[in-house]
Amino acid sequence: MAQKILVTAEQIQRRVKELGQQISREYAGKNLMLICVLENGFVFAADLLRAIEIPVQCQFVRPQRKAKADGGAVEIFYGPEFDVKGRDVLLVEGLIQSGQTSEFLLRTMLSWGASSAKLAALIDKQNARRVPIQPDYFGFLLDETFIVGYGMGDPVYGRNLPFIANEAISDKR
Repeated sequence: MAQKILVTAEQIQRRVKELGQQISREYAGKNLMLICVLENGFVFAADLLRAIEIPVQCQFVRPQRKAKADGGAVEIFYGPEFDVKGRDVLLVEGLIQSGQTSEFLLRTMLSWGASSAKLAALIDKQNARRVPIQPDYFGFLLDETFIVGYGMGDPVYGRNLPFIANEAISDKR
């Protein structure tokens, strides 16, 4: 399979810098906590964190989705709890598809006493949305079904690519 580059490394870095500047302006004087959603968000969160010019605390969550045995709703589990009370939370995802996990995590942060909870995503796949949620900050809209690069994609191949492409190479390492 051949890769088609959808977003270049230069486009990503330019957009991340713009987002960092916007977030810095909007959160100036506030108590910002960036919460990175692993695994697809780690590269974006690292670059975004460096682009934010105000003090910011960083935490990580790793949600896991499990269907209930009775065929009911999907449950979402995540890592350890941390204190968000009185903080302005910025949830950072590399990719938003259905929006279910993001919506759940934002609701959870508010129920834990966060002053506010907003969402930042590098890639927004609106055509895959199952809940009415929109990122407050986003990099690029894409409709591709599978992407690799910039921390996203196949667990074995592609996460280290500096760009975003639409397919993994067939001879994976």
